[in-house]
Amino acid sequence: MVRRIEGLLLVLILVPDIYIWLHYYRTRYLHNRMVRWLWWLPCVVMVVYTLSLGTIRDFAPANLTWINTYLCLFGLFIFPKALFAVCSGLGSAVRALFHLRYNYGHRVGLVMGGIGVAAYIYGLTFGVSSVVVKRADLSFRDLPEEFDGYRIVQISDLHVGTFDGWRRRILRAEIDSVRSQKDVDLVCFTGDIQNMRPEEVEKMMPELRRLPKMYSVLGNHDYAQYVKSTPAVARGMRQKLIALESQLGHVLLNSHIPVHRVFKDGRRSKTVIWLAGEENDGLPPFPSRANLKRTLRGIPDSAFVVMLQHDPSAWRRDILPHSKVQLTLSGHTHGGQMQVLGFRVTELIQQEDLGLYQDHGRYLYVNAGLGGFVPFRFNMPCEITVITLHRTK
Repeated sequence: MVRRIEGLLLVLILVPDIYIWLHYYRTRYLHNRMVRWLWWLPCVVMVVYTLSLGTIRDFAPANLTWINTYLCLFGLFIFPKALFAVCSGLGSAVRALFHLRYNYGHRVGLVMGGIGVAAYIYGLTFGVSSVVVKRADLSFRDLPEEFDGYRIVQISDLHVGTFDGWRRRILRAEIDSVRSQKDVDLVCFTGDIQNMRPEEVEKMMPELRRLPKMYSVLGNHDYAQYVKSTPAVARGMRQKLIALESQLGHVLLNSHIPVHRVFKDGRRSKTVIWLAGEENDGLPPFPSRANLKRTLRGIPDSAFVVMLQHDPSAWRRDILPHSKVQLTLSGHTHGGQMQVLGFRVTELIQQEDLGLYQDHGRYLYVNAGLGGFVPFRFNMPCEITVITLHRTK
């Protein structure tokens, strides 16, 4: 993780400190050796910390406390100084251009830095523990009549390794929210149950077993590609994860199953819909293991199909043009875990990044997830989705 953007991180650490030192501290405190040491000490610590994390071959350390501490320090100290430096630099340019007496960028930078610290603290605490239940009512002409009113609960992107320690209570509260949904016919999980290793899932099984039986697929984090290992070790890690996840329900690996509706009186529907699940279908650097033909082989052409696919980019790239799947459920994006004035960074790289999308009567729903590798969310709460299917009259 750090290794991939080590150069950018070092720039963000060093440049603001150099700018502030040259424009403020050097002229006022040059004679005071203690002040000079105190100013540069955090910068030196963060540079050494960054270089140390950059030596790790895996995506992140096995003990996530190291990366979480780093991100916390970065958000509380480095990012605010970077905001101040940018605002101050722009203020200097405006002052020179309009011959102003004062650089108002200083004040703006102080305010923006303070807002940045407050937003980061909020995102680490209240933001990451907030859960919303979103509801969608979708109508289809070819939905079997017996499935009118059929309710599907979708959850996604648990990343249970992030909930180790004091955050376990957040996972417990999220599972309680899933369990509290009434009159549910089907629970679907659309991938990324772990961060990097199946041991994370194994450790959280006492909590995860409280979930209703769910049908799931694998996400990009579930293929052990974030741990540098031999193919044999990676294969063993995937098999271990699938075995653990199978204890929670049914894992679909480029496969499908027929689904009957079970009514309150115990009757089973005479008709079925089909639940299909592809393996992850991502663009580089994400794994691409999906096989749409194999996933749908044997399903009647006239059938109603719900597809589970972790990566929503597969919907327009492959599922829409090469199948008749009526409803696709995805996750992966987390909604960017942050939204400011309606803008999400994931919108820049993903055409369908959050919520409901429709194309000629066929739907995609992208769930914001219940977790994330980085325990931070701002204006993007964790999500449980309740989808009700209706037959068009």
